[in-house]
Amino acid sequence: MSSQVKVQQRRLTTEELNDLIIDSIQDIKGKNIVKLDLRRLEDSPTDFFIICEGDSNTQVKAISDNIQKRLKNEVRVLASHVEGERNALWICLDYFTTVVHVFYRETRSFYELENLWSDARFTEYDSL
Repeated sequence: MSSQVKVQQRRLTTEELNDLIIDSIQDIKGKNIVKLDLRRLEDSPTDFFIICEGDSNTQVKAISDNIQKRLKNEVRVLASHVEGERNALWICLDYFTTVVHVFYRETRSFYELENLWSDARFTEYDSL
């Protein structure tokens, strides 16, 4: 008889998820990274938005790909929905409690997503 050891997988907290997402953005030199805490707002679509930008469509796609790859490989978490990968002007990654918005610079300034949710608590992160 062989004994099998069951490895219990620890649940990832939302803060740990957010930290990994932000680190994944910084890996690809994403810029102007902001986390919006929406938990105190009525009718918010999620708990957190993480917003960043890239200088080109290629960089926007690379940031999105890196987030998805690292979350899948390191913590076995997949986005429930991904939108915008074809044009890579605004890629949206839905992780239930956190929605990530990866923008092309001009697209971000056009939509001004931060202004729409200006009542949220903002945390800014360094661009590496």
